[in-house]
Amino acid sequence: MTSIDALDADLIAALSDDPRISATELAQRFQVSRNTVHARLERLSAAGVLGGFSVRIKLGDIGIPVEAFVDVELAQGALQAVIDALSELPNVLEVHATTGRADLMVRIAATTHEQLQHLLQEMSDIPGVNRSTTHIALSTPVPYRIGPLLKNVTRAVGRGRSGGTDQRR
Repeated sequence: MTSIDALDADLIAALSDDPRISATELAQRFQVSRNTVHARLERLSAAGVLGGFSVRIKLGDIGIPVEAFVDVELAQGALQAVIDALSELPNVLEVHATTGRADLMVRIAATTHEQLQHLLQEMSDIPGVNRSTTHIALSTPVPYRIGPLLKNVTRAVGRGRSGGTDQRR
């Protein structure tokens, strides 16, 4: 496990908010050298902390206004086969293995409620799916964010050079 300090957290949060921000802008924002920014990002990438950079799309703005979360209960031993089948459906955005009554939580997107109904039928037809419960997202008042969590985790660490392993266990 790699530990991060407050500067790492600031860099990650800034990149999460704007993946196109330059190292020069990051250096200016956090009052460190550009070489420090590059070194930190290289270390975080090499450690697998940064899994790449992406763009967040507002699905409703491109004609895909319906989002839903589907709790899926599976037959015993069907987990991997169902995950494989779900990954073949283009409208499946994410699949999470979960605890509790449902085995999987699946985030899907659709252009209409009719398409959503069709997608739900496709999912229920997958061998190994026993039951599902659908929750339609009406809005996203708190979108995915990482900054507050990282700030909280690193609040007592400071902005010094972080080590390679977590010593706080």
